[in-house]
Amino acid sequence: MPDKEFDEEFEALLAESARVAAEYDASEEDQLVDPTQELSERHSLRRVKGFSTQLQDITEVENRELQLERVVLVGVWTEGSSEMAENSLAELKALAETAGSEVLEGIIQRRDKPDPATYIGSGKVAELKQIVMSTGADTVICDGELSPSQLRQLEEKIKVKVVDRTALILDIFAQHAKSKEGKAQVELAQIAYLLPRLRGWGDSLSRQAGGRAAGGAGIGGRGPGETKIETDRRKIRDKMAKLRKEIAEMKVSRDTKRQERRRFNIPSVAIAGYTNAGKSSLLNRLTNAGVLVENALFATLDPTVRKSQTSDGRVYTLSDTVGFVRHLPHQLVDAFKSTLEEVSGSDLIVHVVDGSHPDPFEQIRAVREVIAEIGGGDIPEIIAINKVDIAQPEIVMEILRKEPNSYAFSVRTGFGIDGLLHAIESSLPRPSVEIHTVIPYERGDLVHAIHERGEIFSEAYGEEGTIIHARVDATLASAIEKAQVRGNNPDTPSVIATVKPAVRHDAPAGRCFRKPITSTESR
Repeated sequence: MPDKEFDEEFEALLAESARVAAEYDASEEDQLVDPTQELSERHSLRRVKGFSTQLQDITEVENRELQLERVVLVGVWTEGSSEMAENSLAELKALAETAGSEVLEGIIQRRDKPDPATYIGSGKVAELKQIVMSTGADTVICDGELSPSQLRQLEEKIKVKVVDRTALILDIFAQHAKSKEGKAQVELAQIAYLLPRLRGWGDSLSRQAGGRAAGGAGIGGRGPGETKIETDRRKIRDKMAKLRKEIAEMKVSRDTKRQERRRFNIPSVAIAGYTNAGKSSLLNRLTNAGVLVENALFATLDPTVRKSQTSDGRVYTLSDTVGFVRHLPHQLVDAFKSTLEEVSGSDLIVHVVDGSHPDPFEQIRAVREVIAEIGGGDIPEIIAINKVDIAQPEIVMEILRKEPNSYAFSVRTGFGIDGLLHAIESSLPRPSVEIHTVIPYERGDLVHAIHERGEIFSEAYGEEGTIIHARVDATLASAIEKAQVRGNNPDTPSVIATVKPAVRHDAPAGRCFRKPITSTESR
């Protein structure tokens, strides 16, 4: 498409996005806190508008199979703007709804730091208790990870169940895990989270017991006088060891497949990003993978790897991975380490960003933190801005300006997909060996391998075989060198030379593209 036509199409798309955004803004009241307000006002619990998901019509109950938990959300605003605090609580609301809860109220407490005893302070706990009683909530969800003592004190004072952000995310993962490996990984993460919190489960766990009273441990099961809590901890550690062994055994199959791809130097591209950014949808659009797509957080837990081809026939793999989230529980990162190796072991990361999110830069930062934590911080990255058909144009343009290798597209409409594919192909690592030789006709398998794994500059047919000029990996070059025609004809090319990776061409200008990175460039 000519540059002028592209610019006109993109400007029209941005204009439409601006119109939709303006209509949305006009329908909402501004609820942000004035930074100049009195400290006493900022320290009080502030209810956030629009956080109730109560049924509007009692007849809706007939269509519900499960009794949803009724929850109140609580966040502590310690830094940043009020908009950032409300975005964080909005994400907690989405997590709670994904877990099947009915959100009744969302409140934010302004503090310099969370209270070490009760998270929001004893005075505010009384106010929270009144809100819980008035709404009829049976659960409070806190937007942070609570210590065992904070959980215990809050439950004792409010008299309802208290759940923190980590436990909520673990619950969602448990609901969405489908494969045997995924279930084992989630269970391991849940147990790792549970272990230090046993002491908060009541005095009965600290009573000493022996023999059969110790939960059936039996003779030799443990020493005399071992407390019940020590027994529970020992059982949990044994279970964790068993799960780690099972996960390690299941990891062998994926490692074997990955090593096979590496042996044939097949480039791998990992699609990563914040949860619900559109990663599975992008994989389906690029490869027709048929991966289940849901408008839900953490809908994909099990990695999916599919084969794809560049426009000149070169094969590479695309993998869809578990979505990341702000403050992703470290228990999950540890438990899913083998799964996340699809990212850390890739040649290129396509980092999908939800362009319609109010704060995409915070999501970009959170994803990069996790990628760095799993050892993928130096892998070349493409920022792929999805949902531009519903995004505010100012936000999309800001990402394009700030991120040097960013591309705008829409999975739903197909806008920008060709440009993103071009960027992926241009950023794949190039084969390191250039060949100009004749391959005997009986070795058609080598010619086929060159088409799949190499870059072909020219190909012709001579008397003795296929005359080919291409770039291939070192392994394939070695096989070609053994099979090539070595005739006496001086016009017969018979050259194999190791060369440095070629410099890539810039992407077409005027298409919201930036210069593609090379395989040796870091982020």
